[in-house]
Parts: sequence; structure tokens; C-alpha cells
Amino acid sequence: MEETPNSTRRWPARLRRPALALAALAGALPLAAGTAPPAQAEPGDAGRIRKLNAQIEKLDKAYGGDLAKLKDTRYSVKVALDKTKVLSKDLQTARGLVAQLAANQYMTGGADPSVNVLSSDDPSNALSNLSLVSHVAQNQSAQVQQIQKLVNEQEKSKREAEQKIKELEKEIRDLVKEKARIKALVKKYKPESPSVGMGGVTPRMLKAKNSIDIEFGPFPTIGCFRGGVDAQDHATGQACDFMVSTGGSMPSANGRAQGDQTAAYAIANASRLGIKYVIWRQRIYDMRSPGWRSMENRGGTTANHFDHVHISVF
Repeated sequence: MEETPNSTRRWPARLRRPALALAALAGALPLAAGTAPPAQAEPGDAGRIRKLNAQIEKLDKAYGGDLAKLKDTRYSVKVALDKTKVLSKDLQTARGLVAQLAANQYMTGGADPSVNVLSSDDPSNALSNLSLVSHVAQNQSAQVQQIQKLVNEQEKSKREAEQKIKELEKEIRDLVKEKARIKALVKKYKPESPSVGMGGVTPRMLKAKNSIDIEFGPFPTIGCFRGGVDAQDHATGQACDFMVSTGGSMPSANGRAQGDQTAAYAIANASRLGIKYVIWRQRIYDMRSPGWRSMENRGGTTANHFDHVHISVF
């Protein structure tokens, strides 16, 4: 009786392993692809993000400009959503590979690779061919495991993005609740025009800069007016960076103490100097929403404000 690849003959265990690995590969695809989506709406909903951005811009204008903490949380939302998109693309690619392998196996009638090896015209190559099939099967089995890992990572990333968006929504609600107090605070400080001949800073910022420099200077340098995409209050002359180290290096113990004293002084004298917020060591203290709050990791000593104290005024 002629035997076919789908007959009931049982091959030795060492020859069946590659076939079983490929069968597991095809069988795992529906499980990975059929993972149930979360019950909640996707956190990356474009309309939802646009609405939050519009609220931030509106509050920015009404509450004295540059709500840095809100914008930092918005940045963290973008990072989380970008991560979710990358994982989704990786997952789609990996699933496509497995689907192709499963389709190939179906089109060959589910043939056991070991049968193909044994039916080779050159039996002397059977051992090397079998080793190759086993290697491929093991790699593809690992691909299935990688898909499940990607599924888990994507679900985790979605949850993290959703949490970040909820944090942003809460911060907006909290600011809206404090509308009367914050508007009274903003009203206390009449807007000032950028100056010429004072480095581009406003008189209020110049007063705060000089007061801090007298108390805790000299600093390695103080940077105030500048332009650029991320300049924010620097571009309007309402911010200065009080450097406590140079070259992007972490400050010494003395430098950190100088930064601590500068930040504490700015907060304690915020009402007198018209200070709006202080950023120091990846934290922000905003007078419109008092209290130190952590900020998103921007990936560097300077970007995370470990080597300088940023001070903005109304």
C-alpha cells in the first residue's frame, strides 16, 4: 500500500519534532490574532486628543501662558501613543509572517517536513536537511512566542496611554475648578512687553533674575531670551535658566545645593517677584497649581532640568 504524507504511519520521534513545531506554529496563530480588544475606547482617538489640545491652548491664554505641566503630560501621552503604534505595526508584521507559514503548510496538504526529507532523491542529505528543518521550525516557534509577547506589550501600552490621557483630563479639570483663584493671581501681574537692551527679558523677569543672582550667584551662566520650537516662555522674555553645572554634566554637591536654594527661594518669593513656575530636577512647581509634581523623562541631564533651575514669570 502506498503511503501518503497524511497516512497513519508514525515516524520516529526524532523525525516528528520538526513537523510538530510547525503544526504548533500554525495552531497558535488564531489565538494570537484573536486576542480580545479592551472594552474601553482606543486611547488614541483623534477627536479626544484634539479636544484636550484645544482645552490646553484655551487655558494657556486665560491662565497667564505656558501651562508647562499640562504640556508635559501631553508629551507623555504622545510618547505612550507612539509606542502603541510601533507595537501595533510590529505585531501586524509578525502575524503576517505566521499567517504566510500557516498558508504554505495548508497548500502543501499539511505535509510533515520529515516526510519530505525522507523522500529526498539523495538519502545521504537526509540528516543535514532534517537539521535545517528542525532549525527553521524552532525559529518559527519562537516567532509565535514573540507574537504573544507583542500582544501583551501592546495591551500594556494601551493601558498606559489611557492612564496618561486620564491624568491629563484630571489636570485640566483641576485647573478649571481653580479658575477664580488663578484668574485673580494672573490679574495681579499686569502683562509686560519684551524689552530691548536688557537681553530681551521683561522687566519682571529681569527683577527676578537680579534678585536671585544677588542671593545665590554667581552661577556658571544664566540663559534667558532665546527662540526655537521648545523655547516657550524664553521666547517672550519671561523665563531664565540658572545653570548650576556646564556641558550637560550632573552638578556637584555644591551645585545641587545651589539649585535647591534657588528653587526654594523662587517659590517662597513667588508673590513678590511674580514667578509663575519653577522647574528643577525633573519636577515642576506651578503657582497656579501649587506643589511639586514629577515630569516626563526627556532623556538627558539638561532636558530634565538636573543642571539648571528654570524660572518663568507672569
